[in-house]
Amino acid sequence: MTTDSCTPAPALTDEPRLTLSSPSDVLAAVPYLVGFHPKTSLVLIGIDRGVTKVVARWGLPLEPGALDPLIPLLERESVTEMVIVGYGPGEVVTPAVDKVRWLASRVGAQVGEALRAHEGRYWSYLCEVPSCCPAQGTPYNPSTSQVAAEATVHGLVALPDREALERTLAPVTGPVRMAMHRATTEAIAEVRAGLTATADLDAYARGFVADGLARVRSALRVHAEGGRLDDAEAARLGLDLAIIRVRDEAWTLMDESHAPLWKDLTRRLEPRFAPPAASLLAMAAWRAGNNVQATIALERALAIDPAYSMANLLMHALQNLLSPGVLRDRLPTPADLDAAMGPVHAAWLVPLVNLFDDEPPPG
Repeated sequence: MTTDSCTPAPALTDEPRLTLSSPSDVLAAVPYLVGFHPKTSLVLIGIDRGVTKVVARWGLPLEPGALDPLIPLLERESVTEMVIVGYGPGEVVTPAVDKVRWLASRVGAQVGEALRAHEGRYWSYLCEVPSCCPAQGTPYNPSTSQVAAEATVHGLVALPDREALERTLAPVTGPVRMAMHRATTEAIAEVRAGLTATADLDAYARGFVADGLARVRSALRVHAEGGRLDDAEAARLGLDLAIIRVRDEAWTLMDESHAPLWKDLTRRLEPRFAPPAASLLAMAAWRAGNNVQATIALERALAIDPAYSMANLLMHALQNLLSPGVLRDRLPTPADLDAAMGPVHAAWLVPLVNLFDDEPPPG
C-alpha cells in the first residue's frame, strides 16, 4: 500500500493561494498539492471555511483498513468540507470514493465535489445533469489550466509521476558514487585502526560519540550557511549516524530547514549507511508538510534495513495520518537523551561495526 498525506497543505493555507472554482481547476491543482501527477490513486482535499487543511493520497485499490485513520484526522483538523478525486477506471475508483463519502457523513463533513479522472476525461459522482456531466465524461487538460500557471509562478512543482519523485532521492551514481565509496572505505579503515590500537574501548567510544555529536552540529551549520560536506566529511558523518545517540542528536535539533542536508546524505552515503539519514530526512519533510517525500525517504530506509526502528516508527505515524505535532512537541533534549541512555560504553559501537563489511565498489 502507498499512503502519502500532506497535513497541512501549504500551497493553499498560506499566501499565495490557488482559486479552485471548477472540476477542471481541482484536477489541475491536485498534482501540485501532492507533488506529482497521480495515477490509480485516491486524493482527498479537506477544507475548513475555505482554507485547505488536509491533502491525503492513497494508492488504489485500497487495502483493508487503509482509511481507518481518516475520521480521527478529519476531526483533529476540523474539516467541514472535502473534495474527493479518484484516478483510474470506475471499478477501482468508485468503491474508494463511496467509502470516503460514507466516512464524511460520519463526521458531518460536506462533500463539495467527488470526481473520477481517467485517460483525459472526468466524471462527477455528484452531478446528474447530462448537459454538463455527459456519460462519456468531460475532457480536461490540467497543463492548460490557469491554476497550473498560477502554481508554476508560485514555484510549485508537479513531477510526471511518483516514480519521478522517487528518483530525486535515488542513490548517486557514476564518479560521485565511486568517490563516496573510496571516502567511506578510508573512514572505516581509520575507525578500525583506532579500535585496534586502543587499550580502553569504553574511552574510545566516548571520544567517538563526542566527535560525532560535534560533527552533526557542524554539518547543520555548514548547510545553514549554504555549504556542502565534502566526501570525507559526508562519509565520516554517515558512520557517526550509525550510533543511535549521535543520530538522535540530529533528531533533538530537528528543523524543517535541515531537509537538504539529510537529502544530500541519503543520496550520497553508501546504501548500508543511508537509513539514519533517510529517516532524519523523513522527519524534516514530515514537519514541513511534505509527506510524499517523507514516505519515499522511509521506503528507502526500510528497503535497506526493514527492521530500522526510527523508520518504522515514522512510517506508522504517516500511515495513520498523524500530525507531526505528535512528535514535534515531545522531542527530548540532548540532556534527556544522556540521562535516558546513560554513560557511553563500547557496546554503543556495535551497530556501526556490524556495517563494516566491505561492499564491492559500484560498477
